[in-house]
Amino acid sequence: MGRFSLPDEKPPGLDKPGTVSFIKAMSKINTAVFKASNGRLGAKWRVGEGFKKPPPILLLEHIGRKSGKTFTAPLVYRVDGDNLIVVASQGGLPKNPQWYGNLIANPDTVVHIRKDKNRKVRARVAEGAERAELWDKMVDLYSDFQKYEKWTDREIPIVVLEPR
Repeated sequence: MGRFSLPDEKPPGLDKPGTVSFIKAMSKINTAVFKASNGRLGAKWRVGEGFKKPPPILLLEHIGRKSGKTFTAPLVYRVDGDNLIVVASQGGLPKNPQWYGNLIANPDTVVHIRKDKNRKVRARVAEGAERAELWDKMVDLYSDFQKYEKWTDREIPIVVLEPR
């Protein structure tokens, strides 16, 4: 394990409530910095393997399936043709992130990329061979996704954001 690498084994306490609160707090900070700087700051993920090879970040808006409120999540993404690909990893936690369930309920949404604000997209979950192909591409982009997969018992969803 290098200086900025994540451990290969699931860290103790990963699934404690404080971890989820920490992830949410860091997401809010990243979102605020991204918005305040119009994406000049906060547009790269510099955690774990991201220190060596920082992948890009987009801001995903999602509507709360219970509250109806609009939330924003900063996510690592990859361009795949006209689509954007994101991973519902939540750092290898046991449950899918809130934004994933919200997108299932309300798939029409908007993303913000540094030079492309308010891009309208429709979300869908990749399945089967498509998921396998996209998973490999996302691990190539950010290799810590592979560690997250080892840390959880769930299959980590891959979400395709198609233009609308």
